[in-house]
Amino acid sequence: MKIDAFQVEQWLTAYETKVKYNITKTSAVPVTIEELFQMMGEDLEAFWRDFSRRKLSYGDINGNPDFLRGVCGLYRTLSPEHIIPTHGTSGANHLLISAVVEPGDHVISVKPTYQQLYSIPDSLGAKVDILHLRRENNYLPDIEELRSMVTEKTKLICINNPDNPTGSLMDNAMLREVVEIARSCGAYLLSDEVYLPMRPKGVEIDCIADLYEKGASTCSMSKAYSLAGLRIGWIATRSKELLKACASHREYTLISCGLFDEAVAALALRHVDKLLEKNLRLIAENLPVVDRWVAGEPHISYLYPQAGTTALLHYDMDIDSVTFCRRLMEETGTFMVPGDCFDEPKSLRLGFAIDPEVLRSGLAELHEFLTQF
Repeated sequence: MKIDAFQVEQWLTAYETKVKYNITKTSAVPVTIEELFQMMGEDLEAFWRDFSRRKLSYGDINGNPDFLRGVCGLYRTLSPEHIIPTHGTSGANHLLISAVVEPGDHVISVKPTYQQLYSIPDSLGAKVDILHLRRENNYLPDIEELRSMVTEKTKLICINNPDNPTGSLMDNAMLREVVEIARSCGAYLLSDEVYLPMRPKGVEIDCIADLYEKGASTCSMSKAYSLAGLRIGWIATRSKELLKACASHREYTLISCGLFDEAVAALALRHVDKLLEKNLRLIAENLPVVDRWVAGEPHISYLYPQAGTTALLHYDMDIDSVTFCRRLMEETGTFMVPGDCFDEPKSLRLGFAIDPEVLRSGLAELHEFLTQF
């Protein structure tokens, strides 16, 4: 099977551990096990004592029951049998697409977004049509364009809400329109919702798994919950057909998730509000810093991110984004993902759910770099 190079991940793998100021991260500042248990008010010693007595078997093949119940608490209409644990959201997306898409199928995916959503179905022999998210449309889908793209062969529609890298957020009215379009042709609807918990307080957005009988929400403990090291995610869907297909494919690649990952994630989900409160507070501190910085930079513009942890900064100089980011890194130690990794030229992905001092220092270095132009 041939598949396009995963541009974002290859860029991150090559450089992110070798830089001084990483201001392109998408995960909220990670916590240690000790910090997590302190935040939750749980007894870490008791947890270690109990866990150390467990046999390191495969565990619950279908998922730790406490973990499954915790995940269900994030949705309105789901029960534990509607959840399939995976290795992160990336594992969830890969599993679902691989289980559904066959050669000759028609798939629609938004772009820019996480490359999995269009490169994996393309590698499986599907005809992939791209629904471009345009800046002039606030990086939101053009509903009439989507409606014109579906056919009787449309098997899967892929969206990312909120979007990585732009921070655009579809509201419930738009999501319902997308659902109706998917329903009109009987397509599955995959919604990568890994950033959805990171939305402003009071902004209620439905999950696709709750809205649509053939919808699937993918998510994980990685981004909004500061626990990327657990490598635990899930597919959430009420579709019996989809659950059966994903479970069957999962047996070939995963069997089960880690005992430790699921145990800690189950505890964290009991206290999910505390984790979100910490990270939403961090964003509330950092986003105004970003906004003021952008306002003061004559070469930079952006659309204010509505949710999530990332924004896409546009620049007006005559230099491609890969060269820009490589020079920025080499000359200042500041690390960003080039917009060309998303096929968005002359742009840079900024992550703002990071340590405030790193953000301020990285932006200061970026400012100095921009004075060359």
